[in-house]
Amino acid sequence: MDKLAILIPCYNEGQTIRKVVTDCKNSTSKIKHTGIYVYDNNSSDNTVSEALAAGAIVRHEYQQGKGNVIRRMFREIDAECYIMIDGDDTYPTAAIPDMAAKVFNRHVDMVVGDRLSSSYFEENKRPFHNFGNVLVRRSINFFFKNDIKDIMTGYRAFSYQFVKSYPVLSHGFEIETEMSILAIENNMLIDNQIIDYRDRPDGSESKLNTYSDGFKVLRRIFTLFRNYRPLQFYGIISLLLIVIAALLFFPNVWIPYLQTGLVDKIPTLIVCGFLLITGIISYSSGLILDSIVQKEQREFEFRLEQIQQQLISKQKQDQNHDNN
Repeated sequence: MDKLAILIPCYNEGQTIRKVVTDCKNSTSKIKHTGIYVYDNNSSDNTVSEALAAGAIVRHEYQQGKGNVIRRMFREIDAECYIMIDGDDTYPTAAIPDMAAKVFNRHVDMVVGDRLSSSYFEENKRPFHNFGNVLVRRSINFFFKNDIKDIMTGYRAFSYQFVKSYPVLSHGFEIETEMSILAIENNMLIDNQIIDYRDRPDGSESKLNTYSDGFKVLRRIFTLFRNYRPLQFYGIISLLLIVIAALLFFPNVWIPYLQTGLVDKIPTLIVCGFLLITGIISYSSGLILDSIVQKEQREFEFRLEQIQQQLISKQKQDQNHDNN
């Protein structure tokens, strides 16, 4: 079991991966039992040979997509602390010791490498990327009531408990959004680490599609809000349906009935009835699903306790091995 594991998901990063691995080695030279793992995701360039030449441990994930790579990494690697960093040389590896120290010393479950509070908007030359990052951050912090400074960053530190309890469901670049929301909803300790950001070097291209991947991220936020906050989600739908029913009922049915004693617009009355019933059903669904979510949160706490015991057992095994 590593003390610190540096995880680098890669797809066609042959131009920069050697430097990233070398910088990671230099930045963690004082941390014993550090493993640097490059996970190649079907690269067609020299990513693998460059990573091997730099001294990284290279493994492969053949199912395309960043989420699939992270699932593989989290399953295979055991470490007390994990650092995830992109292989495009946009993040400073000098921040690794400080991020790891927060996990080791303060028991932080996820440290977020915050680009948006430093040089990101000056360095990044893609304006829609900038707008998308701000939109995603504000959406999550509004719907889930948190203060994560940078949702889409690929530079993070994790505890053993987070990595081994995190069910990776996303396949692509929605993964950062998903892990942020999971940490928020399960009351895990999150901290922000301001980092400098530099844009990709010339010749290195981003794998993130501004529009298609951005739409997937926003759709994922919507889905997770429905899954984690069902009472709020279905409560809002219920309220809208009841308000619409009231707006149709009172001026078109109730007021004429008071004036004439007759209901002239029977179809409107029927529609209002259906809207009211649907609103009540929607709210009831939210109540039921909310109780299920609360049950799952309690079960998640039990899983965390089991994972903690696994970590303690592995640490004791490593100590006995070192003593022998």
